[in-house]
Amino acid sequence: EWYRNRFVKTPNITDPLEGEFAGMGDMTRGKGNTHVLPHNGKLMALEEAHWPWLIDGELNTIGYENYGGALTCSMTAHPKICPETGELLAFSYMAFEPPYVHYVRISPDGKLVQIEGVDIPAMVMMHDFNVTRNKVVFMDLPLVFDLNQLDSGVPFKFNRDNGARLGVMGREDKGSDIKWFDIDPCYVFHPVNAHDDGDNVVLYVSRQPEAFGASSDDYAQVGRLWKWTIDTKAGKVTEEQVDDRPGDFGRVNDAYVGLKARYGYLMSLAGEGNSEEPVYGSSLWKYDLTTGQCWEHHLGATTRGSEPVFAPSRAGGAEDEGYVMTIVHDTATNQSRLVILDAQNFSAPPLATVYLPQRVPYGAHGSWVPATSVAM
Repeated sequence: EWYRNRFVKTPNITDPLEGEFAGMGDMTRGKGNTHVLPHNGKLMALEEAHWPWLIDGELNTIGYENYGGALTCSMTAHPKICPETGELLAFSYMAFEPPYVHYVRISPDGKLVQIEGVDIPAMVMMHDFNVTRNKVVFMDLPLVFDLNQLDSGVPFKFNRDNGARLGVMGREDKGSDIKWFDIDPCYVFHPVNAHDDGDNVVLYVSRQPEAFGASSDDYAQVGRLWKWTIDTKAGKVTEEQVDDRPGDFGRVNDAYVGLKARYGYLMSLAGEGNSEEPVYGSSLWKYDLTTGQCWEHHLGATTRGSEPVFAPSRAGGAEDEGYVMTIVHDTATNQSRLVILDAQNFSAPPLATVYLPQRVPYGAHGSWVPATSVAM
């Protein structure tokens, strides 16, 4: 069997509850529908506001993961695995009372070794965060929880008056040690990567001026690649736009997460905005983060791609020596396929195209998971 898909059998599947907000606050009632990440031989299905769910290499659901009861908050879909230490660095923001954010550190052997409350003035949507070799960086941006919008299904509203700032703390620091640096109001769903540079912290992010149609009737405000340089000594942030191409879902070679990476890969969000979401673009971008050069791989006029995921072709190879993979759906044929690109010859025709036996619905994130890294 070369292709398989399975539902993550959380209680939302096995024991659904009636009512729009039934089960709210129950950390076991997640969907596991946003990201898949391996750590310590386990495969985690993740989402925004609940505990991770474990699945095996055959995609069978094992159960929820709360690290023996030590994880007392939720975990978002965007933990980071340090390529040098093997630690999993994570956070939570779906708390309805202070502290609204928690920082979580998991050892390489899967033990929760640190959980810290981080004080921010209001509950905001903090979908992702940044890590470096020595630090973590939180983005306190003005997409603020609004109880009046709870019935809409998206209970957050962009409020420029809330301000925007970046919080920097050491990876083993207390939450009270965090230092904040103001930036222009904006929103970031996904950073590309971050790294230390002496006293500075450098971030590459997909930055958009606002979120969720804050000043218009559509969602045309999508992200572009920006560079933020935090001068921790001077207490200021230099904000630079790298490119005007619309793109998000940025990734790097996982061996460079939190380290200085030269190459970043983004999915295009080119297209007219509409009342629901930006049109997923039909191209992928590869950026040289040192020079700003960008290469495009066009997937097809009737196609919609997904997050580009890098897989190395050999251990110890060059940073871009490997493959970039994406799940593509062709709206003209209603057919899904896995497209595999040569990362070093990015604009060339695909090295391989794997036609899938059924439609794969649009998703958010994914990972390349070698068979040796999880239990089958």
